[in-house]
Amino acid sequence: MNISGNVSEAEVRPADVPRAAAAAGEDPAPTRRPGWVALLLTTLVVAFVALLAFGFTRDPKEIPSPLVGRPATPFTLERLDGGELRLADLRGKIVVLNFWASWCYPACWNEAPRLEGAWRRHREHDVVVVGVVYQDTAANARDFVRQHGKTFPNGLPQGRVPIEYGVYGVPETFFIDRDGRIAHKHTGEISEGVLEAEIQKLLAASSVAGGPAKERQ
Repeated sequence: MNISGNVSEAEVRPADVPRAAAAAGEDPAPTRRPGWVALLLTTLVVAFVALLAFGFTRDPKEIPSPLVGRPATPFTLERLDGGELRLADLRGKIVVLNFWASWCYPACWNEAPRLEGAWRRHREHDVVVVGVVYQDTAANARDFVRQHGKTFPNGLPQGRVPIEYGVYGVPETFFIDRDGRIAHKHTGEISEGVLEAEIQKLLAASSVAGGPAKERQ
């Protein structure tokens, strides 16, 4: 306070400003609001991280495919043993469509004899196993087929077949019913038990008798 009894600007404390303004009949300076913007951003970041973490914990095998129940996309394969194979020519049969590659180790190597076994057991019941080579060379694919004794048709796809089936890695297996609709999709290495169970479902649905109904793991 100076000699005249007035308070100088330098002597006014921040806490006195609202009281001084109110005494003078003026509106006090607005007080600062809580950091709601920072709080909102923090909440959004935490929610995003939680959602991302949840996505990484999901097993892709448990995520249903939007293709199930829809007509299977027509395609043509260049068979490794010569000639062509068209899905349209298999109408009325049950088709086990397996996408694989020779570099897909160990999953594709492990399931190769299971697929061959299913083909030999059920070929007389109008069940056809078809192998689609995925991002591999014809030479490597032929070596793989010869090494694993595959006798069911295998070939290189023409066009964008893997993309149209939503394949993002191998192995993936589709089960197509006699009406040409996708009944089931299996992502990853398929066990003999799952393979047999899905074939038996389609055989039962089409009222086809016969075929070994064994459940193996």
